[in-house]
Amino acid sequence: MADFYIGIMSGTSLDGVDAVLATPRGGQFRLVSSVHRPYPAKLRSRLLALQETGHDELHEAALVSNELSVAYADAVRRLLARARASARAVAAIGCHGQTVRHRPKAGYTLQLANGALLAELSGIPVVCDFRSRDVAAGGEGAPLVPAFHRAAFHSTRRARAIVNVGGISNITWLPARGPVIGFDCGPGNCLLDAWILERRRKRFDRDGAWAASGRVIPRLLRKLIAHPFIRRRPPKSTGRDEFSLRWLKRVLSGNEHAADVQATLLELTASTIARALLAHCAGARDIYVCGGGARNRALLARLAALLPGKRIATTAALAVAPEHVEALAFAWLARRALGGEPGNLPLVTGAKGPRVLGAIYPA
Repeated sequence: MADFYIGIMSGTSLDGVDAVLATPRGGQFRLVSSVHRPYPAKLRSRLLALQETGHDELHEAALVSNELSVAYADAVRRLLARARASARAVAAIGCHGQTVRHRPKAGYTLQLANGALLAELSGIPVVCDFRSRDVAAGGEGAPLVPAFHRAAFHSTRRARAIVNVGGISNITWLPARGPVIGFDCGPGNCLLDAWILERRRKRFDRDGAWAASGRVIPRLLRKLIAHPFIRRRPPKSTGRDEFSLRWLKRVLSGNEHAADVQATLLELTASTIARALLAHCAGARDIYVCGGGARNRALLARLAALLPGKRIATTAALAVAPEHVEALAFAWLARRALGGEPGNLPLVTGAKGPRVLGAIYPA
């Protein structure tokens, strides 16, 4: 019998495709193998362009969706080859897709992925479009990963907070007893990556070294933190729609040193996370970071400084590598969908109630 699930995540950082092969064991998901497939520069540029309205974007989105699905299928082939497993052993692929618009207040969210094509290319059933059912039920459609965080990381002895720092940062509060909450709290890596690409032609700031070389600009930080989303109370979710390079440039005077802007953006990410934790997860003594931001030493150091007395670690301390958490979550959500089990947490997303998430494309 098929006893494996594949999770595919390509997040708002636009760095590439993370795919994992996992198997359920005793209520947990055990990682079997993983692959990362970086986006080619041209595909990444096309995805960035689709974050904004443009000429013939419906046609372009359809073409990019197909190209992404070919990349997803290639990641699946590599994953199975690395694990020496066959497609027949996989019950389903859970594929988040690439978000290019997230407008729950307008009643929609759009993640590019051609589930039918991916099922055809891989020979494996595909579950995708996870967010739409939650939005239809009046929810934000995100974040969805807190439900997996509860399943994977909850402790009845210690309250914990999980901080995912992808393109956007989000928080899951896991009290030892009581309801789980979760929400997006602001930009994670998206502005940091966009600014260093703009000014230094690098995809990301390794270890936060460039940010650490600059100084925070208080005036600029105040303007950035004044963004209405940051002041909103949960449930809430956001994306590159709101925190774009275009938005940043509107706030800049043009006289700032580039490294100082990077330092200020890192402070924006760290301070919005710290403020959200203190406001909504005050009882958390243990804070575990996952996502690409978990590799940013300067960011982790700044979080530790802003949150004295709290333990800052990555999810590796909980036996899950930071870069695997979200992909594992979508493998887990695919299993929930096939079993007809809800995948959302209404208290997190604001939906009217629990809903089975995802559209299923048989092999």
